[in-house]
Amino acid sequence: MHAHRRTWAALAATLALATGAPALATAPEAPAHIRSLDTAVSGVMQASPYCGITWGSLARSNGTTHTTGTVEDVRAGRHTCFDRLVIDVDDVPGSLTYDVRYVDAVRADGSGQVVPLSGGADLRIILRAPAYEDGAPTYDPTDPAHLVAVAGWSTFRQVALAGSFEGQTTVGLGVRARLPFRVLVLDGPGDGARLVVDVAHRW
Repeated sequence: MHAHRRTWAALAATLALATGAPALATAPEAPAHIRSLDTAVSGVMQASPYCGITWGSLARSNGTTHTTGTVEDVRAGRHTCFDRLVIDVDDVPGSLTYDVRYVDAVRADGSGQVVPLSGGADLRIILRAPAYEDGAPTYDPTDPAHLVAVAGWSTFRQVALAGSFEGQTTVGLGVRARLPFRVLVLDGPGDGARLVVDVAHRW
């Protein structure tokens, strides 16, 4: 009798285990085409920046001290990944100081009048060096509203002189959109220096 009870007890325990909650199964592997799509999306999200550019579009400024150097020329060039604006300054005793930023509108030095610019965004370039000396201009462009011919360029739309007043010169740069930019100060030629503004073709 006791042996039968032990047999039934063992059988009942076995049935209880069999009808219990099953163990969690391993999720089935996604089909190959889904895995390849995931990989492609991940690759896009982790792609390198355009031309390795990580400049951003925030304002750049390196101080407020003026220089006794004078603006001599404004020129521009096209590069593979960006358009470049160069302002040549003659007789620079030290580093050039500047303030370069996107603004709602570039305004003329002195008068404060809006300087109309082509393009989707206005980049204001303030160089703390005058374009005059002893009352005479050191940079006197024929067409202040179009300092450089940039028609058909990838990024630049217009380069305009916004004036030179109280020891500083302002240039308005109309660009295609609010794109990343960088600012450099380079020595030369001779005893001068160059303020360089590069604006990327795209993000």
